[in-house]
Amino acid sequence: MLTRLSIRDVVLIEALDLDFGAGLGVLTGETGAGKSILLDALGLALGARGDSGLVRHGAGQAVVTASFDAPASTAELLSENGLDAEPGEPLIVRRIVKADGGSRAFVNDQPASATLLRELGARLVEVHGQHDDRGLLNPRGHRAMLDAFGRVDTAPVAAAWRSLRDAQGALAAARVEIDAAARDRDWLEHAVAELTKLAPEPGEEETLADRRRLTQRAEKVADDLKSVETLLEGSNGGLSQLRQAARALERIAGDHSALAEALAAVDRAVVEGAVAEDRLREASRDLTVDTRQQEEDEARLFDLRGMARKHRVRPDDLAALAEELRGKLERLEAGEEGLGLLEARVATARKAYDAAAEAVSDARGAVAARLDTAVAGELAPLKLDAARFRTVVASTPEDAWSGAGKDRVEFEIATNPGAPFAPLTKIASGGELSRFILALKVALAEEGAAATMIFDEIDRGVGGAVASAIGERLARLAERTQLLVVTHSPQVAARGIGHLLIAKSHDGTVTRTGVRRLAEEERREEIARMLSGATITPEARAQAERLLETA
Repeated sequence: MLTRLSIRDVVLIEALDLDFGAGLGVLTGETGAGKSILLDALGLALGARGDSGLVRHGAGQAVVTASFDAPASTAELLSENGLDAEPGEPLIVRRIVKADGGSRAFVNDQPASATLLRELGARLVEVHGQHDDRGLLNPRGHRAMLDAFGRVDTAPVAAAWRSLRDAQGALAAARVEIDAAARDRDWLEHAVAELTKLAPEPGEEETLADRRRLTQRAEKVADDLKSVETLLEGSNGGLSQLRQAARALERIAGDHSALAEALAAVDRAVVEGAVAEDRLREASRDLTVDTRQQEEDEARLFDLRGMARKHRVRPDDLAALAEELRGKLERLEAGEEGLGLLEARVATARKAYDAAAEAVSDARGAVAARLDTAVAGELAPLKLDAARFRTVVASTPEDAWSGAGKDRVEFEIATNPGAPFAPLTKIASGGELSRFILALKVALAEEGAAATMIFDEIDRGVGGAVASAIGERLARLAERTQLLVVTHSPQVAARGIGHLLIAKSHDGTVTRTGVRRLAEEERREEIARMLSGATITPEARAQAERLLETA
């Protein structure tokens, strides 16, 4: 529901703040006072084209801010578009249009696109006027309206449609795969045989590479050990020299204490050197490379990496690729038998969808007759007694089928006896069109798409009993939703719960449009003006009083 509208520097409006409530609100004023400016400003906040011509002369920018008590579906829409929205909090939409033509949009002070504003606007407000091409006048929404009116259960046909689409998708994918595989059968068979022979395993390439690095390191250490062994062993090695030194000291040491100690130290060195010699030999044996295993690892690693490059995958993915290609070959070999099973599945799903769609079509036909009767009952009081209304439920081509069934639904009218039926917008005048929309809205009751509806001069060209009938139906409709009506009819104005007067003023330099909420006595004067014109007569005041009393 629209709760507040703030307008700054839009055409003739300098500054305006309006509060709105539930029920029927009416906007009146003399012709040319600026009622259309008010609607243009609201339209701007709801994503209409940001024309710089809307900026008041001399101002740098126009700003319109609209506040709503919004339904939960708007929070979902905002979330889908990356904007924050707290459930239950007011929704505030602001649009800024600069005099140089640029524009910006905000939702709850977060930058938004004009496209998002239009999506929000479609959920928040319906505007019905002689030039409106949305809502009830858009045939794309008629099927959903009819289903809502008759509470047609489309869940079974939607489920059947999903099953049919899944089956058709699986069959189409199988055919594409089999056709592609058949063209590449020779290559597929060769690739599967090649991969089967190689038998790659996940992680094998890393294992081989690690083992190769260890082998290369062992070879380097073994080479270094040979240099150490050369220094220790052999006739000229360190250990041989120590032994020779020990023998020489043994001959000359005698009772000389220092030489005895030197001999003991050399003996210890010989013993430690012998231990080192044993450990070096042991290490050499451990670091001995199995040349055959090394060659096999090198060849295996080369084969794995070569196969991976050939198929443009990582070596670790070769095993999965082998399974994938093997599965393709198996499905190819299954051939027509596999396709036959999928075709049977499609046939079963198609039969189920046909049955569900036929049931929905039958239900829509019955509901359409009820809607036609309901609308027909509203036409005569609205001075449309010569008109006829019908709901067309027709089959669509197969490429137009969907989860909603096989039907096309469209509302049509014939305005004169014997005239052919046609879409509403083709044959109805502005006033007739608005009254047809009202008749439909009353018949559809709560099935409107938005919580706020605006009727722009729905009473154009009518008066008396017809205007009273329009007012009575608007009031009835406003019991279920917020309704704002721009009207020239006193009978309609008298039905309003809230009454806004739009007036133009001129101070000799600047012309301004203003809006103010009327008190009860002011309402009587405005309705009297609407009845009598510029000069308000006592009779007009009395008639206005009677209209207000009977509203």
